[in-house]
Amino acid sequence: MAVWAESAPAMASDGRSARHRSSERFEMILRHLASLNNTSIVLASGSPRRKEILSNIGVVFNVVKSKFEEDLDKQNYDGAAAYAQATAWMKAKDVCENWDCSELGPIPDVIISADTVVESDSGEILEKPADKSEATRMLQALSNGKSKVHTGVALLAPKVPRQGGAIYGKSFSETTKVEFAELSLAEIEAYVATGDPFDKAGGYGIQGAAGVFIRGIVGDYFNVMGFPVHAFAREIESMVPPILEHASSRLGVLNLLTI
Repeated sequence: MAVWAESAPAMASDGRSARHRSSERFEMILRHLASLNNTSIVLASGSPRRKEILSNIGVVFNVVKSKFEEDLDKQNYDGAAAYAQATAWMKAKDVCENWDCSELGPIPDVIISADTVVESDSGEILEKPADKSEATRMLQALSNGKSKVHTGVALLAPKVPRQGGAIYGKSFSETTKVEFAELSLAEIEAYVATGDPFDKAGGYGIQGAAGVFIRGIVGDYFNVMGFPVHAFAREIESMVPPILEHASSRLGVLNLLTI
């Protein structure tokens, strides 16, 4: 008869198990996210996926779309991830620097922005397709290959003072590897005909019908959707104390518009 023995969890020097420490860490992250709901937060993106993801983790925010043209020269950046990260920073910076208090109310305590690109096997950076022809070409490039999805995120806290007038904030990127099945032209054209590819980097959305094209991923699923939840929660953690110190009440932003 087989006998199963479960080993005791590893203990830290203070007597706490790894599982207990992990639980405490998770609770701390949730508390930090909850505390931000006493501040005014703006998402500088009109992406419905990003709005859904942030709402699902309990973040309360308004949307003010960035007007940044997203026209950075890719040649100036060391790879697709750096390019996405720089674009995210410029989108957040645009909202911050062009904030109209007379129309929108006081400048927010936190500005969140993101930018997602897909990097094909060959290293080509794929953004949102402009038309059916481009969407078809992108999906053909991804077919039967292992691509990467990079999302750059920028977090700005305009009210936290910095020397020299610099904006307090940070940016980072997250990468997820995606493996596509081999797609026939008929499959690609049928998907493109749905209209789903046109507001999505790489011409597909993993959370929709294109999910059937994907063999598997390595990394954060939500990153492929457009916002890396895990990385966001950890990156914003160190910013919470200074944000709260200089924050105004979320209710004080009376005229904030959802644009």
